[in-house]
Amino acid sequence: MRLVAHAGKEQGYLETIDATFSNDESDRCPAVSAIRTGKSVIIRNVQSGSESAPWRTEAALRGFQSVIGLPLMENSHIFGALIIYAGEVNAFDREEVELLVELANDLAYGIHTLRTRAKHISAEVKIHRQLESLAALRAIDLAITSSLDLRVIFDVLLDKVTNQLHVDAACVLLLNQHTQILEFAAGRGFRTDTLQKTSLRLGEGYAGQAALERRVIRVQHLQKRDTDLLRTEPFALEGFVTYFSVPLVAKGHVEGVLEVYHRSHLEPDQEWLDFLEALASQAAIALDNAGLFDNLQRSNAILKLAYDATIEGWSRALDLRDRETEGHSQRVTEMSVKLGKNIGMSEEELVHLRRGALLHDIGKMGIPDSILHKPRSLSEEEWEIVKLHPENAYKLLSPIAYLRPALDIPYCHHEKWDGSGYPRGLKGEQIPLAARIFAVVDVWDALRSNRPYRPAWSEEKALEYIRSNSGSHFDPQVVELFFREVIEEEE
Repeated sequence: MRLVAHAGKEQGYLETIDATFSNDESDRCPAVSAIRTGKSVIIRNVQSGSESAPWRTEAALRGFQSVIGLPLMENSHIFGALIIYAGEVNAFDREEVELLVELANDLAYGIHTLRTRAKHISAEVKIHRQLESLAALRAIDLAITSSLDLRVIFDVLLDKVTNQLHVDAACVLLLNQHTQILEFAAGRGFRTDTLQKTSLRLGEGYAGQAALERRVIRVQHLQKRDTDLLRTEPFALEGFVTYFSVPLVAKGHVEGVLEVYHRSHLEPDQEWLDFLEALASQAAIALDNAGLFDNLQRSNAILKLAYDATIEGWSRALDLRDRETEGHSQRVTEMSVKLGKNIGMSEEELVHLRRGALLHDIGKMGIPDSILHKPRSLSEEEWEIVKLHPENAYKLLSPIAYLRPALDIPYCHHEKWDGSGYPRGLKGEQIPLAARIFAVVDVWDALRSNRPYRPAWSEEKALEYIRSNSGSHFDPQVVELFFREVIEEEE
């Protein structure tokens, strides 16, 4: 039994009562008997019982002559007793007993009501706390899914850690997978920048131990601990008393450590500890996701570089095959991209324009050298073979998914504004913009270069040809842009 309230001059009597429930039934004290039996127990004369009962002796020494024990129960559940002592023998008559029984019942009902109300309030507080915890985890989830910027995610995480756990400060240490060193990444609630200089090996310090052993480290009375960091004056200014270090583990790999600091003594319950570990799990997921995305970006960048290097290699191979046009592909590519930017093409469109320009003559791989390098004019039959190279380019590149958007130039750069071009006789804006841009640039560079069948034209003659063919061979707007953005700028 546990004494919760008393009144009157008990003169140390309560300290002498044996409040345990032994199996010895000999002359139990009224409180034990009332709780054991669930009935009112009346001792009308304390001194009339067994002299061996300690409670009787102690009661008599203090002048207690009679006593009544009344069980406190609710729905047949006995949870205590009300004990009343009197200084005279036969102190409790029938009416008084009835009144006291009613009083005990009212007291029991009141206690039960208060306990029930307290349970309801406690349940409401717990539910509210759990809802807040779920909201905090949801906020971190949203941060993870909406942003891969660890600074944003850590800002949300540390806000929830300090506010939901009601602690003064927290920080995240990231494990450098190459050096196996824990380094400071983000913090909240610190008075100094001491922890920003953190550099711990696995197993070193509390954070290093948490990471190495993959367990939560808890330290009370932090200022009494003897470590290099805690002895430093700047850290002493923080005034931290309680410390937790939780490893951030995702898919079996340690990503870092979440450290929690408080400037007073903290005795968290299991729910608090569970929520701390849940927050750490969310942080580990965020780190793992960011790492996966970073690796994916790096892989994509490497793959893209490999694609572009391959395309440039094909382009150089084509130029080497046609030695008279060496460097032609690079020149027309740079000029085409420049025109594309000035005309307002998007970055994605410019990527495809660049690839298409580099591969514009890839269809000529199917043209025999005897025709491609013929020093004289081509016959009609030979010319028909040459005109097949856009179709060859289409057949070669269309099965390659990432090059399909770049087909506009290899397939359509010999189409003409008036519809007299090949291979499909497209007219006006039916011709893709990239092909219309490239047509001007390609002819300009070709006219300015030596060919087996003719020498290079002068700049004036080449410009006149382009100007005179505006509206027939070339898109007039592209010609205008060519003269304004390329020729005038070069001059």
